[in-house]
Amino acid sequence: MSSPHTATNDKPAPSPVFSQLKSSCVPLLANTQLSPSSIPLVSRLLSEVIATLSDAALSDGGLAPNLVHYVFIPISTIIRRNPSSSIPDQVLEKLLIVLRILLEVWWWTIDLQTWEQIYMLCGSIVIGLGDKGKGRGRDDETREVAVQCLLKLLRGPSTDEGSKQDPRREANTARLALHARSRQFFPIFGQTLTSVMETSLTTTVSLQRACLQALRAMIEDYAPPYFIPSILPGVVSTMVKAALGTSTRKGWSNGEIVAEALGVMQVVVVGAIGDDVCVEEGAIRRVDDLEDLLELSTSAPVAGGSSEDIPYATKRTESWLRASSSQLHISMNSLSSLPSHPTPSALLALCNFSYKVLSATTLTLPQTQPLLLSYLLSLSNSPFPSVSQGASSHLTELLLPGTKTHHPLMQTLSGMTSDYLSSLPRLISIQSEAKVEHTAGLIEAICRLCSRDSSGEERNPSISTRLQKLTGPMGGIEKWGWVLLSVLEFGEPEFSTADFSVAQILDAEYAGPVDVPFPELTLKNVTSRSTSNSLVRMLRALGQATGEGCVFAIEWFIGVGRKSKKHDSIAALWCATRLLEGAGGVSLDSSSGGIVRKRNKRIEKLARSVAKSISELWDEPKEDEVTQSTPETQSQALVDVVDENTIIEHKFGLLTVRAPGTSDYSQEKRSKPRSQPYLHGVLSIQLLSISSGILQARFSSLFLRVLYPILHSIVSANIHLSSTALAGLKYVTNSTSYASPANLLLANFDYALDAISRRLSRRWLDLDATKVLLLLVRLIGKDVVEKAGDVVEECFDRLDEYHGYQVLVEGLVEVLAEVVRIVGEDESSRVDRTNENPPPGPEPPTDDERFEDFFVWLEHRNDVPALEEDTTDYGPAPRKAWGKDPSESDQVGEEPPNQDKGDPAPTPTQSLTKQIVSRSIYFLTHPSPLIRARILTLLTNSVPVLPASAVLPSIHQAWPFVLNRFSDKEGWVVSAAAGLVESLSVNVGSFMQRRVWDDVWPKFRMLLDKLEAGDKSSALARRGFEGGIGTESAYTHSHRLYRSILRTVITGTQKVRTEDATLFEVTLLFRRFLGKGVHEELQKYARELYIGVAKQNADAVWLVLEGTVGGIRGGGPRTKWLEEKWDVRENVALVLGSIGG
Repeated sequence: MSSPHTATNDKPAPSPVFSQLKSSCVPLLANTQLSPSSIPLVSRLLSEVIATLSDAALSDGGLAPNLVHYVFIPISTIIRRNPSSSIPDQVLEKLLIVLRILLEVWWWTIDLQTWEQIYMLCGSIVIGLGDKGKGRGRDDETREVAVQCLLKLLRGPSTDEGSKQDPRREANTARLALHARSRQFFPIFGQTLTSVMETSLTTTVSLQRACLQALRAMIEDYAPPYFIPSILPGVVSTMVKAALGTSTRKGWSNGEIVAEALGVMQVVVVGAIGDDVCVEEGAIRRVDDLEDLLELSTSAPVAGGSSEDIPYATKRTESWLRASSSQLHISMNSLSSLPSHPTPSALLALCNFSYKVLSATTLTLPQTQPLLLSYLLSLSNSPFPSVSQGASSHLTELLLPGTKTHHPLMQTLSGMTSDYLSSLPRLISIQSEAKVEHTAGLIEAICRLCSRDSSGEERNPSISTRLQKLTGPMGGIEKWGWVLLSVLEFGEPEFSTADFSVAQILDAEYAGPVDVPFPELTLKNVTSRSTSNSLVRMLRALGQATGEGCVFAIEWFIGVGRKSKKHDSIAALWCATRLLEGAGGVSLDSSSGGIVRKRNKRIEKLARSVAKSISELWDEPKEDEVTQSTPETQSQALVDVVDENTIIEHKFGLLTVRAPGTSDYSQEKRSKPRSQPYLHGVLSIQLLSISSGILQARFSSLFLRVLYPILHSIVSANIHLSSTALAGLKYVTNSTSYASPANLLLANFDYALDAISRRLSRRWLDLDATKVLLLLVRLIGKDVVEKAGDVVEECFDRLDEYHGYQVLVEGLVEVLAEVVRIVGEDESSRVDRTNENPPPGPEPPTDDERFEDFFVWLEHRNDVPALEEDTTDYGPAPRKAWGKDPSESDQVGEEPPNQDKGDPAPTPTQSLTKQIVSRSIYFLTHPSPLIRARILTLLTNSVPVLPASAVLPSIHQAWPFVLNRFSDKEGWVVSAAAGLVESLSVNVGSFMQRRVWDDVWPKFRMLLDKLEAGDKSSALARRGFEGGIGTESAYTHSHRLYRSILRTVITGTQKVRTEDATLFEVTLLFRRFLGKGVHEELQKYARELYIGVAKQNADAVWLVLEGTVGGIRGGGPRTKWLEEKWDVRENVALVLGSIGG
């Protein structure tokens, strides 16, 4: 260890970096002459130098300038002493890497001679000068390093993207560029530029990226302005090839390559044909005010500066501008496939390219403006948020009022919109769905430019004004509108996504409305769903952009749609629907929340007018859904095609020949159905729904007009129309702030009932009105009890008027039955029958009691009977002479009997039900079996509601007719009659005590025989069980009939003492219901029946059941006939066990 004195006298110790570089550079300098033996050593030493320089560059102190010169000496010596062909690719690659690292520090102060030598070295490698062997060049890795070194030589140290401009960097770049433009060096510069441009078409992505970056630096920072027009055609052509990936098999280039290629193309286009440079050289004139316009018309063109004495220069003239702009437009048009590139980087690059070229070439490239605008519009629809937001912001900046691009681009956008709308019908007709979707997306993007911001103000009202001209009275809608309608033809969907049917709604067990989305309509000539959605979004955006300016277009479309129900009218209603959605700021799509828009009185007035005019369509007479095909009707159909609105085109010469697979709509239109009322109704319901969304609570004043069309459509037989109407009812409910459709209909019940009543008048009769009334009752549910009086009064008024019309009677009776059913489901309406039914009689005596009475009689059988007082109860007999007691003659105002005091006054619901029952029993003899069955069901539902004093007189009067219904041929009528008898037995058993066995049981006995014979031939009957009876399902008429018979007989055995012969017959007939193969519900009722019979005659039950299973010992032939091969042992054991047998 040295002493302090010695340390102070020594020189400063060298830095560690220098020591490391010295250990590598000294032997490297000693081996500058390359030979096969020294090449491995030189390669290893160069690797050490690269590692040391990389570590030093990453350290805090960085690389010292003196070390740069120290390292450069051996590197330059190797390059100078060895021919280029003798330096291996690996060694040359490492040499260039060392130079690139040194330039990170050296670029700021490098002398021009050294900079020129390094430039020539890199350029020679890219060009291929001095390559080894004939036809063999450097490998791609070496050329890539050379291009990267060249880029570092041109741009200097790398900087962060988006950093501020450095004046020092700009000054040094200008110093180097001035040297590159000198007469001696510029040819080398041009040759290098050409070589780099040619190399940029390589298939190696990293080399291609480096070449494109270097090419942009050479053109942007070093190429003089007069030189850029000379290289414009070559650079643009090469960059288009690079961006489209013509040398690759994928069909397009990598996203980064596309971005770099478009960046180079943008620099060369703006530099060569930009507005500023062309105005400066006199190729075009700028007109900013009236003086410029006057000077333009009076003075001759001003010649630009002379460039004839400048080599490699191209003069910008008017003729050159016309030729160059035309060729440039063709090249840019070839980039039309780039908007569909899968990577966001390529799309962002195309977005920036279009924006900057549009900003800089407003005057020089007017014919290219629509193309570049279409790129930006298409990119604004991109699924990538960064791309769509960037394109939208660029479009907003270009169209900002006060900028130089505002007026020319506004005019261009207006023309583009008109052209796109005119081209859509042609694209739809040839079924070019990709182009249809693209064109519709462009129109949507244009409309989106004038959308409202968060404050509700339009972002670009000038665009909205121009679009309003297109949809206004002077926009030529009669031209483009009719052409569009001629190709939009809708068809009914082949399947429905709704999980309900109209039958479910009209079913008695319907629980309430379900959430149903609006079904989508399908275009016959558009198969892709995305294409159809793009057309929908386009029209919505057009309506949103124009606002109240599209009122004329909506009214025109609705006027066309009201004229007929053919395909063009349906298309007109569809267009009006989508436009009204956008203009009103609402959407029928439940997944979208609608558009925020301020209240517009003109739009609300339009919505109110639309609701009134559309609802009037249900007042018109219905068209026949099917037209007979006769020669007269066919000729009339051909005449109808050419009406007053059809444009007639006269053709001369050859006929048009269409390619296979395309369709001729002028011919197809004649062979398709003339009328599509269901689709017409679907779109009409959608228009009513949209109107409710616009008016919201103010839509309530239109319920008198619109409720009937919606309810009438729900009961339609067409599932698409009914689902649309149900979705519309739900939408109207939400729009008008009602909690549910039931609340809406209940609150506006008078409106709905009035509309139905008007459709049941002789002047205006609609056969579906009864279905609508039934639907109204069913949708409201139990709350309809409050309004039931109005419904019943309306039904009976119409029954009195139309009692001879079977269809109307069936519908009205069904409504009455529904009212009674709803009343019966209300627990508060049911009658407490604890006081009505008498207490059950005494239990039958047991065997012991009977034997005891027998022995007493046997003992005293010969005794003389004594005179005893007659204590027999003869019932309610008079206790005194007939007539009035004189002592009571002076009493005035007798009180009612005691039994009348116990009957409470009937409730309004009971009075209403009694009225329905008393006026409905006459229909039990109606010729229609359906009406008879519904009346029986009505009576069945009314029994639990009405007290015995109210219901029994009507039942007693109609009893013969009820019994006759058991003889009807229709099984469902018989089932309804059995259900009525069952309900009577359960609720008013005292009334049915003797009627069950005297009147009903003979009918039941014959029914059981018929049902047993019918089960043998029924496909629904149970199979695989010996003695099986009934069906698998519990919802068949036979099962319901069996159940009603069992429950009625059970009630009969419990309420009244039955004759032994009848009981024995019952025990024999119902044995089969104890079988294991019978439905579980019927088995349960059968066990209950036998237990009830056993209370009256347990011996008979024991005898029959034990005899059936062969359990009687010693019975012999006397009980053999009772045995059956039915599997009833399990249920027999349960019954005998419960009765103690």
